[in-house]
Amino acid sequence: MRTASAAGSRTGKVVHGTGRRIRRATSAEGAGESGLAKLIELHALNSFGDMLITVALASTIFFSVPTGEARGRVALYLLITMAPFAVLAPVIGPLLDRLPHGRRAAMAMSMLARAVLAWTMASTVAGGGLALYPEALGVLVASKAYGVVRSVVVPRLLPSRLSLVKANSRVTLAGLLATMVAAGVGGLLHLIGPGWPLRGAFLVFVVGTLMAFHLPHKVDSAKGEQRAVLHAEVHGQAAGTVGPSGQTARPPAPKASLRTVGPSVILALRAMSALRWLVGFLVMFLAFLLRTEPIGGLQPTLALGLVALAAGTGNALGSVLGSWLRTRGSEATVTAMLLLATCATAAAALWYGVVTVIAVAGVAGVSASLGKLALDALIQRDVPEAVRTSAFARSETLLQLSWVAGGTVGILLPLNGVLGLSVAAAVVGVVLLLTVRSLLRIGLRHRATAPRVA
Repeated sequence: MRTASAAGSRTGKVVHGTGRRIRRATSAEGAGESGLAKLIELHALNSFGDMLITVALASTIFFSVPTGEARGRVALYLLITMAPFAVLAPVIGPLLDRLPHGRRAAMAMSMLARAVLAWTMASTVAGGGLALYPEALGVLVASKAYGVVRSVVVPRLLPSRLSLVKANSRVTLAGLLATMVAAGVGGLLHLIGPGWPLRGAFLVFVVGTLMAFHLPHKVDSAKGEQRAVLHAEVHGQAAGTVGPSGQTARPPAPKASLRTVGPSVILALRAMSALRWLVGFLVMFLAFLLRTEPIGGLQPTLALGLVALAAGTGNALGSVLGSWLRTRGSEATVTAMLLLATCATAAAALWYGVVTVIAVAGVAGVSASLGKLALDALIQRDVPEAVRTSAFARSETLLQLSWVAGGTVGILLPLNGVLGLSVAAAVVGVVLLLTVRSLLRIGLRHRATAPRVA
């Protein structure tokens, strides 16, 4: 009894000390006073729960079936992943624009919806039937809705000592670390049974629902804000026209679109779309290639593990590097990341082997992570508050569809490493040329004009 009591006491001290160090890290540089620390902790919890669901679905859709059948199931899953963004762009974004006072509730509802769906899927995941896919669709919709709101909330909780890029990188890094821990926890829960990772996700999202309402009230407050209105040029009617009564008639107000966000955001979106396409391609292509044709004589599981480790490390490294960057250099940053990814993919195609394949996975992780931070900073810098949620929703739609397109190409191409990586290098290379041309037109010192406000 004494030994057990001493062990419990030591465990309690370790847990308490770890929690205190985590809280100190998340609250650094004014994040505790501004409320950003609470958002970081909430995002870590969100990523933990999403990863548990991913572990449960991956064991059913990919690893538990033969390669040929798995390709068909993954193709169906990719098709379903496009649906959340078809819903997200025209509905969720504008709806959140009109509900500036309900963002904490929106984040809580996304958590609660995933808790209910995770509990429901726990009883159907073992069979892996078609009933699982509508539930997975609901999880994706709720997850992406949370992601859009979270991106909009960051500027409201930004401490004076942190830049947007650094704040975003801190939030993203917390999510990545939580994902790594959740992968191990999910694997252990899966040993008990295929439904147990989903039951764990249920508990995580219930806690997240409560934590969302503990975010600072200023997340929902619109006090002191000005609602900006986007305007576009109307050819031939810039100053209005004179009607029959002699009064000047205003030109018809054009509908705001994604292209009204400015050239810097468009440049970054184009580059990030190529990077997301590359990531989706590598995930699907290498997943099936390494199962059937392992490289370097490695076992398929070991080869997949090394590639996944390189990609995860690259993601984490990109988030760390993002904390060192300044917002004003975001256009050059995203272009440099696209250049790096193009060179790495071309090198892997020319010298196909263990080292180059692992390297291209790591470089793709770094480039996509750091490029996304730069894109978020540009949207938060250049897009007015009134339509920022819609801009994030539309950009997330474009990026995810790019990921799905890349994954689809990865599934359809023959499982030949040199051919696949050559195609990938050609695609990102073409986008790189377009991005460099746009960067030269904009200039490295481009500044967005102040939006008109109403």
